[in-house]
Amino acid sequence: MGVTRTEIFTKEQNELATMMKALAHPARIAIIQQLLKTEACICGDLVTEIGLAQATISQHLRELKAVGIIQGTIEGTSVCYCINEEVWNHYAETFKNLFTDLKSSKNCC
Repeated sequence: MGVTRTEIFTKEQNELATMMKALAHPARIAIIQQLLKTEACICGDLVTEIGLAQATISQHLRELKAVGIIQGTIEGTSVCYCINEEVWNHYAETFKNLFTDLKSSKNCC
């Protein structure tokens, strides 16, 4: 398979694809849902709540943090994570625009 030619796409298209790729795993969706549900930073409870190994949770948290969806702070020996509201709201608006771009057409196959 060839190299992806991201330079031929807009900044917005590349950004949205990167974010969608970060969310494209059920464990990451579960992590996001847990963070949204608690409405606070979570320090270590994710292993218990999600049911995966600490190393697996850490891997998924790294992926989510890399695209800015979550942010973390170090408190003593633990790292606490929460939703990065600014990035989350930006992506929510981007998704909303993507899904509302469809104009109903009866002339489609």
